[in-house]
Order: sequence, then C-alpha cells, then structure tokens
Amino acid sequence: MLLTPFQLDSAIIALRTVLPLEYPADGILRHFFRENPLLGGQDRAFIAETVFGILRHRFFLESLTERITPRSLVLAYLVKFNGMNLRELTSLISESETKWLAEIKAIKLETLPLAIQAEFPEWLVEKLKQSMTDADILNLGFSLQKSAPLDLRVNTILAKRNQVLETLSQEGIEAQETPYSPCGIRLTGKPAINRHELFLSGKIEVQDEGSQLLGYLLAPKRGEMVVDFCAGAGGKSLLLGALMNSKGRLYAFDISEKRLNNLKPRFKRSGLSNLHAQRIANENDIKVKRLAGKIDRVLVDAPCSGLGTLRRNPDLKWRQSSQSIDELKAKQAAILSAAASLLKPGGRLVYATCSFLPEENQQVVQEFLNTHPQFSLLNCAELLAQQKIPLDTGEFLQLSPLLHQTDGFFAAALTRVEVTKLE
Repeated sequence: MLLTPFQLDSAIIALRTVLPLEYPADGILRHFFRENPLLGGQDRAFIAETVFGILRHRFFLESLTERITPRSLVLAYLVKFNGMNLRELTSLISESETKWLAEIKAIKLETLPLAIQAEFPEWLVEKLKQSMTDADILNLGFSLQKSAPLDLRVNTILAKRNQVLETLSQEGIEAQETPYSPCGIRLTGKPAINRHELFLSGKIEVQDEGSQLLGYLLAPKRGEMVVDFCAGAGGKSLLLGALMNSKGRLYAFDISEKRLNNLKPRFKRSGLSNLHAQRIANENDIKVKRLAGKIDRVLVDAPCSGLGTLRRNPDLKWRQSSQSIDELKAKQAAILSAAASLLKPGGRLVYATCSFLPEENQQVVQEFLNTHPQFSLLNCAELLAQQKIPLDTGEFLQLSPLLHQTDGFFAAALTRVEVTKLE
C-alpha cells in the first residue's frame, strides 16, 4: 500500500496517545478512533496494525536509539517488521532518517539478547528460566509476537456449525472448523463480524478456541446447578448455558457491574433462559455462601496476568510486573478456595487462567490441594477424550499459540471426593 502523509501522521499521534499505557491499549485506540471520525476504514486498519505491531516489538525498537519518539518507533516498525521499502518512504522522511532506517533494516535479530529477541521484559525472562530453556523461551516469544486469528463459537442453541460455515462461504468469508472445539470456527481474515447477521441474531460469538475448550472440560449437563465464578462479560457463561441446552440453573458471578452489563445484550441474543447474572462484592459475598455445597459444576476463570493473550494484548508486558504476579497469586488462592466451597460431593471444578506462569497455575492448584484434602485432581486429557476432543497435554490442560494456535491457557480439573470415600 502507498503510505500517505496523513496516515503516517495519524499513526504517530495514535501511538503518542496509547504509549503512556495507563489503560488497556485497545480501549485507548477505540477512544482515539471515536475522537477522529474522519479516519477511513483503511486508515484505521493501518493505524491499529501499526500501533499493536509496535507494542509487540517495542523492546527491539526501543533498543535501537537513545532518543525514542513516537515518530522513530513508527518508522522503524514499518521498515523492520512491516516490510515497507525505504523508497516508499522517501518523500516522507529526512536524509538522516533514511540513513538510520537503512542501518536498522540490516540488524540481525539473532545477534541481540534473549529478552529483546523474545520481546519479553527481563523480570519475565528470569521467571521463565526457572522452568524453560532459552530456546523454549525464544519460541514462546516468537509465537506471541504474531497476530491472533479470529475465532468464533457457534451458539448450538440457535445454529449448527456446518450451517454457519455454509453461510460464511456463500458470502465469500473464508473459514474452517477449529481443530479441537466442536463448536468453533476460525476465520482466515478479520472481517467486521460484529455487524454480521449471524452475530446480531446470536448464532455466533467471538471467542478464542482455548476459551471454548474450558467449557467442554467442565462439561455441564442439562438440569445441573452451575456457577461461572469470574464471569466477566460472560462469553464462557453463554457457552456453558448452551452445553446445558438451557436446562438447569447457571449463575454468572462477577465483582464488576460494568462487565455484567456487557453480558446483557449477549444474553438477550443467545436464546438462553437459564442464566442468572449476579454482581458479588467479593469471593465471600453472601450470594456465594448461600450456595455452599449445592453446586454440581464450578468454572473459575481466575483473574491473572493475562500473559497468554499477548498476541491480542501486547501492552500487558508493561502493565504487569513481578510484584503484580505475587498479588495475583494471593487473589487466585482466595478465589479458588471460596469457589470450591460451592461444590457438592462428586462435583467438578475447573480452575483456569490465560497465563503460562507456573506460579499462577500448577503452584496455586498444588497449594490448594495441600490444604483441602477433600479435593482430588482429575486428568484433563481423559475428560476431553470423554467429550470426543483429541487433545492430550497431560494431567493439566496447557494450550499455547505455538502448538495449538490458541491463546495461552492453563486449566486444572478438580473433584470434591464423595463423602463415603472419606470415611
């Protein structure tokens, strides 16, 4: 594409707006586009791709110069990672910038330190070195630098996957079945699916395949009592309701009124009638306590670092720290303990995060098991096999963009031992 001065200037201004990273980058960018209505669709696509590309490669880009400016970051990104030829920029840059950009283009990435190659902060590399080799860290880093595909979940209450695929194909939208989720579809491009009739009628939702698999791991049945403990905007709640065929009772708990409000229009479209969204003050809310020992299945998609979603949220590398991980661990342990109290004997709980750090995953689960002898671990591969999903990552579900083309997810399945077994 031929870059215009307007597009270059707009991308620089957008980056300047985003870079303090006081709030999530996608939210800041949405606000920027609302404030600049004269930007066309092609302009917005270029700006979004450039800003997120810079966030993915910021450690490399900032290592190139002592004087870091939004302009230098944009130009360096376009030349090094966007494949733009210096000749295409000739009319937009100075002679000194041309010389500097030529030097950048010649830099070999493999000669740089591990943290810069992987595009990870030093504190994260140090944590990963405790359980991974340098080569594995590098491969993980490379996989998280790529753009994530757009995955859809077919709402099986209202449609069948083959019908949705046929509709998309007829409209020239390239799509295919996801390899693991029985209700997933992966789009080849990124069409404005939220304006599509399939979306507006509730037949599809945007949801990463990894997130969909959590629902199949919990495997709620018709007529059961089920809780989505940290429901957020309710994507997993809607999946659980569909798996229950809208029979039984499904609670969606969250501490955020705003997130639950975002669930309301999705719930309205979904065709479900068994979902009850409730705001709770904290994990020890009376609404939680009155359900103690009564619930068949509990999903705990715990608040976490989100590092498994860096393809979509590269700004998290600067919005998390070693200290924040420690704070999250304490919160995760408290939430898991409170959620587990809801389970009746023989019930199933799935603890999940979108993180690849053992501190937020295996360690939290092991510490819980050490202090709650009435719970035992189930094998995630066996549970998925029961759902006819051929995915074996061992006792825990561990998904990665490198191996599974999903976000990075971790899940453990626990059961409360029947009372007779404790006697």
